[in-house]
Amino acid sequence: MQVIFSPLPESIEHIRAGKLRPLAVTTATRLEVLPDIPTVGDFLPGYEASGWQGIGAPRNTPAEIIDKLNKEIGVGLADPKINARIAELGGTVLAGSPADFGKRVSDDVEKWAKVINFAHIKSD
Repeated sequence: MQVIFSPLPESIEHIRAGKLRPLAVTTATRLEVLPDIPTVGDFLPGYEASGWQGIGAPRNTPAEIIDKLNKEIGVGLADPKINARIAELGGTVLAGSPADFGKRVSDDVEKWAKVINFAHIKSD
């Protein structure tokens, strides 16, 4: 394989084993787990393409259920063992409120819609 853009959790063990050589990370800042690896933005200012995961619920889920889920998920993400494992895999915990998550989704939809429109990408 000549080049791959791969989520870090899928490739970190290959990097550690010396089977893959990272050239750069696509996050806005260098990663704690790979501190010597530059960002793509170091060479192409403004570049950032981070992957993320989140947990959603069906529309019209009662607010008290959303609040309970957010609280319990936050407790889990604050657990030092869970946080350490996520960091070990190259991830960063971004706990927050449901409104924070909604803003992240909205911001990313807006960001990538601009890319899709600029590139004239059409769905089939």
